[in-house]
Amino acid sequence: MNLFPMGSSVKVWLATGHTDMRCGFPTLALRVQEILKHDPLAGHLFCFRGRKGDLIKVIWHDGQGACLFTRKLERGRFIWPSVEGGAVAISPAQLSYLLSGIDWRNPQETWRSTRV
Repeated sequence: MNLFPMGSSVKVWLATGHTDMRCGFPTLALRVQEILKHDPLAGHLFCFRGRKGDLIKVIWHDGQGACLFTRKLERGRFIWPSVEGGAVAISPAQLSYLLSGIDWRNPQETWRSTRV
C-alpha cells in the first residue's frame, strides 16, 4: 500500500505516546513543531495514534498544501513505540506494514482469523 509518492529524502516519523484524535492538521502540525522539533511543512510524514490504538492520523505537506489522512483498523491495533514524548523514525516499507495492521518491527499480522 503506497499512498504517498515519496522520494528517498522523505522520512516517516511516529509520534510516540497517544494523541487526541479530534485534532486536525493545524494542531498536529503545531505538535510536530513544538514537541517533536521538526518542520511540519518539510515534506515528511508524521503519524499519530489514538488512545485505543485502532486509529492513526498522518499529516504531510506535499509542497502545495496540507494533507491529513486517517486510517482505522476494524480488527487489531497499530503497533506503536512505547517511549513517551518524542518521535521514532521508520522506513516507508515499515509504514506500509503499519498501515496494514502488521507489526512493522516484526512483520506478522496483529490478529488471527478464527475461521478455517
